[in-house]
Amino acid sequence: METLDAFVQAYATLGYTPVDKPTTLTGYPWVAIYAKAGIPTHVCRQLPNGLWTSKLGNAEDIEHALEGLSGAVYGTVAMILERSE
Repeated sequence: METLDAFVQAYATLGYTPVDKPTTLTGYPWVAIYAKAGIPTHVCRQLPNGLWTSKLGNAEDIEHALEGLSGAVYGTVAMILERSE
């Protein structure tokens, strides 16, 4: 079974670390991990314009607010990670 900790560890191999709150002012790439009942369901990344982008299965990429996918399908944002460049 997938775990939030396993996702954080996997992203750590790419230089990502957990943060409290994202911002577009630092220039860091951000990713957000959604989880439902503690199980990761989706990951999205922040765009330079401050919105987030997601690939929803075979559908088109979409742009949305950070909490824009929260609900029954993906759960809620459980962790935000940044990678310093």
